[in-house]
Amino acid sequence: MNKIRWGILGAGRIANEFVTGLSVLPDAELVAVGSRTQANADAFGDKYHISRRHASYEALANDPDVDAIYVATPHPMHKDNILLCLQHGKAVICEKPFTINAAEATEVVNYAREHKLYLLEAMWTRFLPVMVKVRELLAQGLIGEVRMVSADFGFRAGFNPAGRLFAPELGGGALLDVGIYVTSFASMVLGPKAPVRVASLAQLGETGVDEQSAYVLEYERGTLAVLSTAVRTATANEASILGTDGRIKVHSPFYRSTRITLNVYGKEEQVIDVPFEGNGFNYEAAEVMRGLREGRTESDTLTLDETVAIMQTLDRVREPWGLKYPSEK
Repeated sequence: MNKIRWGILGAGRIANEFVTGLSVLPDAELVAVGSRTQANADAFGDKYHISRRHASYEALANDPDVDAIYVATPHPMHKDNILLCLQHGKAVICEKPFTINAAEATEVVNYAREHKLYLLEAMWTRFLPVMVKVRELLAQGLIGEVRMVSADFGFRAGFNPAGRLFAPELGGGALLDVGIYVTSFASMVLGPKAPVRVASLAQLGETGVDEQSAYVLEYERGTLAVLSTAVRTATANEASILGTDGRIKVHSPFYRSTRITLNVYGKEEQVIDVPFEGNGFNYEAAEVMRGLREGRTESDTLTLDETVAIMQTLDRVREPWGLKYPSEK
């Protein structure tokens, strides 16, 4: 089987996670990295034995020996970085959140579709075995009609006004960093269309970004998602799906869990272990490679339409807060 040749755009922390995931895939070959400086590209290349080291993102995108590119830059750069790679004919998987807002997401999706190029949001948890199992249990109808979803994702970070979690110019705040996880989980269960109604509250910190928030999403047929997220408050990091005949609990941390509890009313509770290989990032990379070999331009597990709908939801969640990022003004 011919290997898919990968390039990494951006050499920060999350890029290290993705490369670690690639290392367990025998049909993946890491061939190039692009950074804003030659020194950063060389350091990353030395660490992972990458031969092709580019001192600019454009040089990476223009590399003829690269088939697919993982975009690992800060949130506000995603749109331009995705378009750069697509314009050079590359398949692209971009770290979540896909873009800063739905308008940007729509722009890059339209370009990819017009030029018939592969594009995927790197919501790595969607492809983990535990989420595959959740979808299987729901498809079997074991808990009856799904009525409600609850999920939280919060942690207490040290306050750094210049850091990516708190700087508005970097798309800081809990919503885009970890709120995307609970929102995507709700969409997986109750979507894929955007909710019909959204209600939310947030506490904005010293830098003006959301440090914690809670929101309720109402989907068609009156189903509800009750979600919370935080970067200055540690939470349980659990998720539950409530149906007319039972419930499914995804144990903490739900976004990378290996355990589900299935409770069908009137029956004995089942604890289901669902381990995964590697660090988990390998599953989203494998999804890209499967799609490319099958001649696809998007994933049927996380479609581009659903990604846009999720970004629309995040826009609506923060609208009552008056939160806009500098790149939007």
